[in-house]
Amino acid sequence: MDSIDLQVLSSAQRWAREGRRFAWVTVAHTWGSAPRPPGAWLVVREDGLVEGSVSGGCIEDDLIARMREGRLGVERPFPLVYGVTKEEAERVGLPCGGKLEVVIEPCPDPVMLDELAARLAARQLVVKHVDLTSGRTTLSEAQRGDALRWNGERLTTVHGPQWRLLIVGAGQISRYLAQMALALDYAITVCDPREEYSPGWDVPGTKLVTAMPDDCLLEMKPDAHCAVVALTHDPKLDDMVLLEALRSPAFYVGAVGSRFNNEKRRERLMSHFDFSPEELQRLHGPVGLPIGSHTPPEIAVSILAEMIAVRNGISLPRWSAAPAAASDALACSIA
Repeated sequence: MDSIDLQVLSSAQRWAREGRRFAWVTVAHTWGSAPRPPGAWLVVREDGLVEGSVSGGCIEDDLIARMREGRLGVERPFPLVYGVTKEEAERVGLPCGGKLEVVIEPCPDPVMLDELAARLAARQLVVKHVDLTSGRTTLSEAQRGDALRWNGERLTTVHGPQWRLLIVGAGQISRYLAQMALALDYAITVCDPREEYSPGWDVPGTKLVTAMPDDCLLEMKPDAHCAVVALTHDPKLDDMVLLEALRSPAFYVGAVGSRFNNEKRRERLMSHFDFSPEELQRLHGPVGLPIGSHTPPEIAVSILAEMIAVRNGISLPRWSAAPAAASDALACSIA
C-alpha cells in the first residue's frame, strides 16, 4: 500500500471504533478503458464521507447516494457493475467502451481492519480474501505469485507495505530524486557519511542517515518494496551498498556513473566479491533511462522513470543496447 491507501485504512479503523456504518468498495474487474485499475479501493460512510477512489468521481457519487439511501447496508458482500449500457457509462463518466465491476463489503470487521494494519506496519505482504457466499473476509500471508483474482464469488487482493527508497549520496541529483519520489509516495532515506554533503541536506519529509551505506541498508532490512540508488560516484561508498543491495530482495538497484565506470564496477564485483554475471543483471548502471538527460532534475526523472517501469514489470532495453545519453558523461561531475 502507498501512504494514501494507509490513510484510507486508518480512516476505516477510526470509523469502526466510533461505531459508524460504512462500506469497503474494491475495483474487482475492468473492461476497456477505466479510470482506476483493479485493486483500487475506497471506504464510504453512511453520511457520504469518502476516503480513497475507484474512479474519477461519478462512481463515487453513485456510491454515496446508495449509501445514504441504505442500499449498501446489506449483510453480505456483493458485486456491482457500472457501464453495462452506453447510457450508464456516460452517466458515471466511464470512457467509451469502459465497464467496471466493484465488490462492496458492508461494515468491514474491525478486528480484520486492525490485523491488516498491524501486518502492514510489520512490512508483511498480505492477501485479503472476500468470500461472497459465506460473507467472510479473511487475511493470510502472501505467497510468491499471488495477485488480484476475481471469479464472481471470491475476491482476492494483495496488500503490501509502503514503498521505500534508499538514496546513497546527498548531492544535487539526490535532492531532485528525493523530491520527485516523495510525490510518488516513497518513504525516503538518504545516506551520506561525508561531512561535505550531509550537513546541507534539507529536503522535508526525508530521513537523513550519516552511517556507512551498507550499515544503513542492513538496518533498513530491504524487501521487495524497496529500491536502492547509489549516487555518490565514490566506489568506497557506492560499491559497499551495492554489495548488500544486489543480494537483497530490493526490486530496483541502480548506480550512477558512465558506462566505462559501471563496467569497471561490474568487474570489481565479480573479481573481488564473487558476483556472477547473472547476479549483476539486476544492477541498473548507468542508472536511469537513456532519455538524453542533461541536468540533475532530468537525470532524476530518468531514474524514477526506470524505477516505475521495473516496479510495473515493464521490460526495458539495457544500456549496452541503447544510444548514449548526455547524462552518461555528466553524472561524474554533478552527482
